[in-house]
Amino acid sequence: MAPSLASSTAEKLKKDGNTYFKKERFAAAIDAYTEAITLCPNVPVYFTNRALCHLKRNDWKKVEEDSRRAIQLDHNSVKGNYILGLALLQKQEYGEGVKALERALDLGRGANLKDYMVEEIWQELSKAKYMEWEETSSKRSWELQNLKEACETALKEKHDSCQMEGFLDEAATTHKKQLEALGRVFEKAAEADTPSEVPDYLCCKITLDIFRDPVITPSGATYERSVILHHLEKVGKFDPITREPLDQSELIPNFALKEAVQAYLQEHGWAYRA
Repeated sequence: MAPSLASSTAEKLKKDGNTYFKKERFAAAIDAYTEAITLCPNVPVYFTNRALCHLKRNDWKKVEEDSRRAIQLDHNSVKGNYILGLALLQKQEYGEGVKALERALDLGRGANLKDYMVEEIWQELSKAKYMEWEETSSKRSWELQNLKEACETALKEKHDSCQMEGFLDEAATTHKKQLEALGRVFEKAAEADTPSEVPDYLCCKITLDIFRDPVITPSGATYERSVILHHLEKVGKFDPITREPLDQSELIPNFALKEAVQAYLQEHGWAYRA
């Protein structure tokens, strides 16, 4: 088949696949995308579309295969990285899943992806970070508990030894104080694994939600980018807090605050669910 004819036929098959997908006829959609891939095997969107069909059927092995192939063809595929991240999370490979979703989020912002799509990726990334933290936290808590029990056993053995030597009152008092001190030490060590409220300064004053992409205005106020852009477009070209004139071109990324948000989320393991 001539290249131009193969390409046009493949595009028609893709459209057929899209129609089947909307009707939730996922097997038929997979067949259509597979035929398109056979004709034009270097088009990444055919693989991401087929991966979405496999996702709907919970065939995660094929989801991963198709999304990886799409990324091989286009390293900047937002959808490919996003779907790969979801597949890796299903395998409980949280670290790699987080990396794929972070790349999808960065690529999506760079490609001026629609706000709702960026938000969807962000929410999946938030859940992925939480699962990663939860897994690490559970392991660390188990290790801390074992260490605490070992320390308590050692203190008890020392206490018993002192009792045998006749220092009953002194040994009891010392043992009690040491157990209390030990408890405080391990309580402090466990604080990193305890969910906490996000500080107000890390939250947008309009949405009251944690910042994703903070921008600062000439007046010094910081807003979530998508929110302030919506305000400028739908409400008026002025700062919603200071009421001073404001244009989109005057918005500057607040990198310092963004780093503070990332540091907070990293420290608290995204225990806050965005």
